Amino acid sequence: MRANRSHVETDSPDPSSDTALDELFHQPEQVPLVYWRAFAGARTAVLLAGGAAALAFVAGLSHLSQGGLTPTGPLAGVVPPPLVDVVPLASILVAFLLTGVAVGLRSRYRLAWYGALACFPLLLGLPLVTGAASDAIPALVGVVGLGSVIANRTGFDRAVDLTPFQTTALLAFVAVQVYGTVGTYAMRENFVGVDSLTDAFYYIVVTGTTVGYGDATPTTQVTKLFTLSVIVLGTGAFTVATGSLLVPALESRISSAFGTMTASELTLLEDHVLVLGHGELTEPLLDELAATTDVVVVTPDPDAAAALGEREGVNVLTADPTDEGPLLDARIDAARGVVVATDDDARDALAVVAARQADPDVRIVAAATDQRHVDKLEAVGADAVISPAVIGGRLLGRSVLGEREDPLTGLFDD
Repeated sequence: MRANRSHVETDSPDPSSDTALDELFHQPEQVPLVYWRAFAGARTAVLLAGGAAALAFVAGLSHLSQGGLTPTGPLAGVVPPPLVDVVPLASILVAFLLTGVAVGLRSRYRLAWYGALACFPLLLGLPLVTGAASDAIPALVGVVGLGSVIANRTGFDRAVDLTPFQTTALLAFVAVQVYGTVGTYAMRENFVGVDSLTDAFYYIVVTGTTVGYGDATPTTQVTKLFTLSVIVLGTGAFTVATGSLLVPALESRISSAFGTMTASELTLLEDHVLVLGHGELTEPLLDELAATTDVVVVTPDPDAAAALGEREGVNVLTADPTDEGPLLDARIDAARGVVVATDDDARDALAVVAARQADPDVRIVAAATDQRHVDKLEAVGADAVISPAVIGGRLLGRSVLGEREDPLTGLFDD
């Protein structure tokens, strides 16, 4: 005869559940055969954008390896003659744009969503211009990707949060490029090798990057002084703009090394399990959960967070689990369930209250260090309360009587 369940719960778990995860987070409603959200969510849109970028890049390299491409598609006639020579590079240019869009979508930026709406149609138009079969494959992926980003438009609602200093630095860099290009074109008669806006822009980029091929050169004192101003202003603006963007990114990576998830990582969490607290009790729990689902541990201990950050399949957020803010950051609204196990029943009660306030509908399972506190944890909002002391005592009793352990459930049979 199978032993009784060796934990205290307010809900009766499904006896057919084979894993501890299903036992903990059993829901009475019918389980769908296919979780469509896993295949049609925001993460899928990010993957499609990245895949389309990779395919478009390969198609562009194919065009270049063939020594160029003559547009033969139904829309080839609408391409202006000066741009015909650029057509073989179009796939690569769109690929780079889509790569940036994919990175932005991964961070759930609304600006990247608008960029996807612009880039995917460009990808669809390429085979209509080039007439090349190699452009048809990324175009098909683009059709699916466009539908995915439109369907998940509410998932990309994060604003680009630049500081005033970052905004000023970027505008200064753009202003220098415009100043140099327009100034060079306006004084083109005093430059050798500058006859068009393209030549002027080329000259500014080559000069600002200190490459200096020598195919475009100033011929008067004024144009030489102008070139010096572009070099000084351009180099300074580029350095400041790059530093203003890279330093916060490096700080984010350093924080991540000490167990703090970045904002972009937090926004991608879906159908995960939140574990509030860390201790001896949570170690076997993490081994069980990490094999089947995404896990986010919220702990205020930086040493424990750093150690957990090295474990595969376990994400860590260094924060107070009794604070509602970090739980919202960890997307408790999209979580499959919450485990509360801080090794302190008083803190467990506060964590249960915080989790219930953050999401009234989430499934919460708590561990009571003291058996007398089971009712109290249920009273503050836990859906199920497990007493490790009771479990240990019952298992010891059944083990000493020689009952056989079921390897799937951990229970004992006569």
